[in-house]
Amino acid sequence: MTRVLPAVFVLALSAPAFAQAVDGEGAKQLSENLSRYVGSQAIDKGVLKVSVEGDAYKIAFDFKALAGMLPKQDLLKFDFAPYVLLAKPRSDATWDISGDFTTRASFEINGPQGPQSTQFSVEGGKFAGVYDPELATFANATTLMTGMTMISRDAVQHMEIRTGAGTASMNATKAANGGVDFTMTQTMAGFVEAIDVDDPKSGLKFPLTIKSPELSVNATGKGLRTKPFLDLLAFAVANEDEAKLKANQAQLKSLLLAALPLWERIDGNYGFKDFTVESPVGHFGATELGTSFGSDGIAQNGAINYSIKAAGLTIPQHLVPGWSTALLPTDIDLNFGGANIDLDSMAKKAIEAFDLNQNPPLAAGFGETLTADFMAKAPKMVIGHSTVKNRDVEIALEGEMTFPGMKPEANVTIDIAGYDKIVESLQAAAKSEPEAAQYFPVVLAIKGFGKTLPDGRLEWIINTKADGSVMVNGAMLKPADPVANDEAEETTP
Repeated sequence: MTRVLPAVFVLALSAPAFAQAVDGEGAKQLSENLSRYVGSQAIDKGVLKVSVEGDAYKIAFDFKALAGMLPKQDLLKFDFAPYVLLAKPRSDATWDISGDFTTRASFEINGPQGPQSTQFSVEGGKFAGVYDPELATFANATTLMTGMTMISRDAVQHMEIRTGAGTASMNATKAANGGVDFTMTQTMAGFVEAIDVDDPKSGLKFPLTIKSPELSVNATGKGLRTKPFLDLLAFAVANEDEAKLKANQAQLKSLLLAALPLWERIDGNYGFKDFTVESPVGHFGATELGTSFGSDGIAQNGAINYSIKAAGLTIPQHLVPGWSTALLPTDIDLNFGGANIDLDSMAKKAIEAFDLNQNPPLAAGFGETLTADFMAKAPKMVIGHSTVKNRDVEIALEGEMTFPGMKPEANVTIDIAGYDKIVESLQAAAKSEPEAAQYFPVVLAIKGFGKTLPDGRLEWIINTKADGSVMVNGAMLKPADPVANDEAEETTP
């Protein structure tokens, strides 16, 4: 039944708007179409209901009916109003979809710490979009709300999340190489998350409040295989019985292959403005804080990218020694990920090899063989150009790591502008601070390995080999590890 809710929200109307006249027969046909993705039981139990309302079809999802199908021992209390969408067929075989999701809900479950309760509310929630069966997603959609609140409690923790007004929009078009291309944006004002931990057993009491006047989320995708995903969902519904699933595993393999590469590329990011964290040890903050993620699909030469960016960083001054305050970073830009990742061969070999009539479905040793094949394609970890800086110092880093023979081999370049500021700061602090005095000779030694660039920056090119050797700017810092001798040498008494 966990499929039901996302199916309703995405509205998997696989068939085009089959008739311009909205009537009881059309409602019956639409209900049958939807049952392919949510199961006939959801229709029979009243979890999903389709009826006629004016010139549109009313699609109602009854959460209480769904809750009635869940294990009674886990769900203690449940109160959630039905969610309703209106679907109106258009002359171009698409659908106008709209809904009011202003709601209040609450439930209580048996959690690991005992009963856990949650209250949830959305104010001023509105949804409108055009669903295109040819795309198997919304061609465009917008969502609005005036506020949202979620409160969760258990024996040791109270969490409360609140936001002000929010908007979201998406657009999708047919992709040149199959699937759909899409863009999505979302903003929420007045984000506040308060967490209060009070554990009587450990004595831990720790309140924490996270705030931001604006939270934004953006995503783009190319070649997302929406139709094959729906085909897999329909297959899962039609083959819930284990014996039937085993009998039809050839069809399952065909559908899995058709869904590859899942997508060509997906990129997304979220960010906070004027981010603050209030805690018992002080206030932390950043004028801007965000992270981004990007991933190719199941490709032969795929890439994955992550980044973390922050500007205007501040931390409580008493948490660090006074002499180090001038060295603390105020801005960071970290970029890392992977490249030359062959997931395509792995996925296809696994799909071809599994047999649901065997236990386990994959033969013993298959995982090790697959891993060896994957590593033979020389995947690598990548550090993109990354910086950590403040007013006087900037540290830049980039490089990559491979694993020949399952042993790491890395090439990394580090350069620093303002290294003399680090030396001067430690030298001055070393006169009165024993800790700074310990670091000072280390900083001087590191400088000795550096190469001065024309712009005055210091650079260190570090090469580590699979044999254990390490070189810095062409000079041997550590020789190769001794070669292990598996045969014990005989000695003459």
